[in-house]
Amino acid sequence: MSQENLSIAQRVLRYDELVPCTTAFIDARTPGSDKKQNYCLIGQGVAENPGQVVHIKYPHPFDIGAAKQPNGCKNSHHSHDTAEVFVVHKGSWKFTWGEHGTDGEAVLEEGDTISIPTNVFRGFENVGNDEGFLFCILGLNKDGSAGQVHWAPYVYEQATKHGLVLLDDGRLLDTLAGDVVPEDAVLCTPTTAADVPNFDSMTVEQMLRCVITNDQLAEQPVGGLNGNGVKEIAVVGAASTDEALPAAKMAWTHGFSSRRLQLEPNASTAAHTRAEEEVLFVHNGCLSVTVDGEEWVLNEGDLITIPVGSTRSFRNSADVLCDVIVARGADVPQAASFS
Repeated sequence: MSQENLSIAQRVLRYDELVPCTTAFIDARTPGSDKKQNYCLIGQGVAENPGQVVHIKYPHPFDIGAAKQPNGCKNSHHSHDTAEVFVVHKGSWKFTWGEHGTDGEAVLEEGDTISIPTNVFRGFENVGNDEGFLFCILGLNKDGSAGQVHWAPYVYEQATKHGLVLLDDGRLLDTLAGDVVPEDAVLCTPTTAADVPNFDSMTVEQMLRCVITNDQLAEQPVGGLNGNGVKEIAVVGAASTDEALPAAKMAWTHGFSSRRLQLEPNASTAAHTRAEEEVLFVHNGCLSVTVDGEEWVLNEGDLITIPVGSTRSFRNSADVLCDVIVARGADVPQAASFS
């Protein structure tokens, strides 16, 4: 079956069935960063290992990824060409920025969101006691890719010591695992100290403008599906007049929008369709999703992507708040169309 004809069952990802890659990036053997688990949920993202499992390959206007790390495990400092939005699903995470992470730091807890601007070195570490999980939305370039990672100079230096070779096309070769560098291969040009001034610096105050904590959600604009025990909260995206939704705190162009959809116990939405791809990730609670007459029950950590034009409705049949991370394929998505 082609990706274009994916059934709804093939568009549902269960948290406990996700397949990680432990050598997705050039720092995979660096002590302190060697226990990372990287996930490509929708699209290739920026993973450098061609063996990375991509769970859903059907093109979206954004990619969805995730990272699972134990306490003390770090993701080395790097920069992106496109927007990168993280939501902390599990754990406590320290984000640092600058070439060596010395420009500033912010600790995010479960439910907190950060949108890190392009051309800024960033790294993150699980500082919680238990295993942590980050949910990530990546913007795309005009060619439909999320681009490549630009690592800080120290990362390339450490990787060389551990047998990892990055090619110019973004592929990562693991010579300790038996990969052979082709004779005609073009190696990537590492970022050097001379390149560092070309990357942007940010103060703590500037970075905090790119953060919405879980506690701050109650202060954010609402609209769209808002009402009758349902709250749709703007997190990323410009103002949407058709949805009566003011601009989110992170209103600059991302190539996608992100909302938090919260349903009180027994609350539900009316059936509706959308003109963009819509992805829902259950952060807390249990969400019943009906798509074209089929009902799917999603638990914490489960994900569904709903095709354009399909009729969908959402219901919280549990006795606790259901909190869902939503990604839609436009900075200003069209309003839902109700039948």
